[in-house]
Amino acid sequence: MLKESMKMAWSNISHNKMRSFLTVLGVLIGVASIIALITIVQGATGSITSQISSLGADKITIQAMGTRLKQGLSEKDMLQLAQVNNVSGVSPTVSSKTSLVYNSKVKTGVSVQGKNTVYFQREKDILARGRGINSLDVNAKNQIAVIGSDLAKELFIGIDPLGQRLLINGHTVTVIGVLNATSGSIMGSTNNLVIMPYTSAMKTLGVRNITNLDVYMSDATKSESITNDLTTILNSAFNYRENTFSVLNMQNMIDVIGNITGMLTLLLAGIASISLLVGGIGIMNMMLVSVTERTTEIGLRKALGAEPAQIQLQFLIESIFISLFGGILGLIIGILIALAAALLMKFSFTISAWTILLAVGFSAAVGIIFGFAPARKASRLNPIDALRHV
Repeated sequence: MLKESMKMAWSNISHNKMRSFLTVLGVLIGVASIIALITIVQGATGSITSQISSLGADKITIQAMGTRLKQGLSEKDMLQLAQVNNVSGVSPTVSSKTSLVYNSKVKTGVSVQGKNTVYFQREKDILARGRGINSLDVNAKNQIAVIGSDLAKELFIGIDPLGQRLLINGHTVTVIGVLNATSGSIMGSTNNLVIMPYTSAMKTLGVRNITNLDVYMSDATKSESITNDLTTILNSAFNYRENTFSVLNMQNMIDVIGNITGMLTLLLAGIASISLLVGGIGIMNMMLVSVTERTTEIGLRKALGAEPAQIQLQFLIESIFISLFGGILGLIIGILIALAAALLMKFSFTISAWTILLAVGFSAAVGIIFGFAPARKASRLNPIDALRHV
């Protein structure tokens, strides 16, 4: 019975090609809109999240504005912060822009940062050549530097930069390493950066206080409790004064972005589903017209002994065929639209299994829901009344 119903349903669809195509088009547009929007939002979210994660999902950043009496963090403060449970290390950042000189070549506006050994231990892939800063360099305030790849190419044409000496803000500094080339990200590029031991950078740049500090976590799942412990120490350091410091938890930022994009996905999918609803109404309209046109056929089949359930099943299968065909085409077109958007906007293209199941499930549901009433009407036709149309 099922096989016969499917054959008859397909035969009726193929005999009314234009009407079937227009009905399929309504479902296709609805499904394609939902798939494209969900996939684009997922791809954009993944790209943003990966960029933030690259800054350190296991990192908490502290900015200490301080008070008039205490400006910035002391070595004692940093030691206390490093001893917090589940903290694997702290890395201060001292930064400023200054001029750089090598063999009468002057480069102005160079960004110079002071870091410690923890930074190079955590950022293992940052070095292209040479070595990073170690604890001896920090303690001895060695005048050394690791420079960006663009600076190395610009200043040392055909020369090995390692061991060369630069003049930074009037201080002679020896190059001990070269950073890997990086593309632009949220925090910019390191290609024109100079990194020194923070103790040396404070002297070279004339900086007196440490105002920025990165705290690395050994267990990012406990970021909230770690943040609370850090806040307690900082409140004590600045006598519980307001607006003296800020604590930025990267993991919290990722969670917030995930929540926002999740809500955005639901909102856009809800708007796009309106077009799928319109497609469903189109299916119902087509099926009602089909029932009216085939009243005589239904009457003859009933007179020959066809059960109402058989009639209903045939019309319901016809409705499901149309919606599934539209759903599959909509899925393909939606994926192609999302792929094109990913290539144009330069973010990663991802499509999940639940998105595909959503497309197929939605289209099947539309066929069943909007095809049920016409199928029910066909099955309940009185054969005597139906045969009057002969």
